[in-house]
Amino acid sequence: MNKKIAVATALLAGTVLAGCSSVKNTADYTVGRVEFREQPLVKQVEKGMAKADVLRIGGTPSSTYTRKYRPGTCNNYVLNKDGKEQVYSIGFDSMNRVDSKDFETCESADRA
Repeated sequence: MNKKIAVATALLAGTVLAGCSSVKNTADYTVGRVEFREQPLVKQVEKGMAKADVLRIGGTPSSTYTRKYRPGTCNNYVLNKDGKEQVYSIGFDSMNRVDSKDFETCESADRA
């Protein structure tokens, strides 16, 4: 658990240091989509799904975020496969239903 928090913190710090750009690193984004597409959070979570169902699939997130630019919250997860890690976020609307998911941090998705 502590490793997940440390990785998420490092990823978030990198996002802050990179500035407020909403441009994604498309190389990492594409690799993440291919390498991590079979992970339960990526494969099973669908838009409209209840937050409780997401937590059953993915467990406790690495961090949570209250969105600033639209109502709701967002969970940051760190996916692991074969020693590789990838950030993945799942956003929830004000009714606690999935309205977004992507291979970027909640903070980055909120700014985009």
